[in-house]
Amino acid sequence: MAYNYLDLVNEVNRRLNEVELTSSNFASSVGFYAHNKDAVNAAIRDINHVHYEWPFNHVLAEETLTAGTIRYAFPSDANTIDFDTFRIKEDATFGNATVKLTILSYEDYLSRYIDHEYTTDSSKREVPSYVFHAPSLEYGVVPAPNNAYTIFYEYYRVPVDLSSYSDVPSIPERFRHVIIDGAMAYAYMFRSNEQSAVMAKNKFDEGIKRMRSMLVNRYSYVRSGMINTTQASAFGDRVK
Repeated sequence: MAYNYLDLVNEVNRRLNEVELTSSNFASSVGFYAHNKDAVNAAIRDINHVHYEWPFNHVLAEETLTAGTIRYAFPSDANTIDFDTFRIKEDATFGNATVKLTILSYEDYLSRYIDHEYTTDSSKREVPSYVFHAPSLEYGVVPAPNNAYTIFYEYYRVPVDLSSYSDVPSIPERFRHVIIDGAMAYAYMFRSNEQSAVMAKNKFDEGIKRMRSMLVNRYSYVRSGMINTTQASAFGDRVK
């Protein structure tokens, strides 16, 4: 069984005992079939709106800095950007090591480095040490770079709707049933079958909860080095 837009829509059609679409008539489908196409996209959007940082939407971005330029535009598909991941890549040509950039507030940037943005004095340029989030859809690095360093950072993208019959969702295939449950809720609503729509919506919500549990929820454990009173007493007895 394929995992693409056409196959997801046809699974909804099969459950409702409707004729399946083909790659030939998929784009021109109308009425209930066009609604089922919208339903699949709506379910995918709902999943992505529940959590903005799903692992399957993670992107490692690479950009080449321009000497003397401080501000750079966010990627057009960026949803959230992890500013704690900015780093300058090691470059033997420029003689710089890999360095993680420290987050600088925009207010501190204005207080400490604003002259770097307008000065033509190249002596102030060096390997950037800080990154800041500008009020616009931009990030900035300071000091202003003196070479075309390569910068890496991580962000979570905004998924686009499926369009062509062969488009594949960013959501892993093992969660296709969650997409289908969401699409079925919309399909039942279209047919005014409110009871079935509520049942499908409940399954959809439970499926998203399981997705969060499997992909998002992580617990870090720290081993305590504290010595309690009993341990301290025993230790004291041993060293006497």
